[in-house]
Amino acid sequence: QARLVESGGGLVQPGGSLRLSCAASGFTFSMYAMSWHRQAPGKERELVATIPSPSGNPNYADSVKGRFTISRDNAKSTVYLQMNSLKPEDTAVYYCSANLRNLRYWGQGTQVTVSS
Repeated sequence: QARLVESGGGLVQPGGSLRLSCAASGFTFSMYAMSWHRQAPGKERELVATIPSPSGNPNYADSVKGRFTISRDNAKSTVYLQMNSLKPEDTAVYYCSANLRNLRYWGQGTQVTVSS
């Protein structure tokens, strides 16, 4: 069965960096567009970044453009989110997702907290 496992979350100070990883298994990773979403307390889940299958030009939410970078390694079935210049408003649970046509898989999420 399809599985996505996020890692790399934690507590960082404003201006700091984190690198999230999402390891995929149980499906043909290279065929799926990959994305990162986040959900802050009391807010709706929002799209942060997406990268096409098997590779290509990423798209980002305006709030993270210039600070976050999504990338993928199809040989490792892993997608990454490099987060720089972090702000308190980036605090959220970050979810990895895989999408192909009508299929979408989700990871369990990893907490990112940006606080001084």
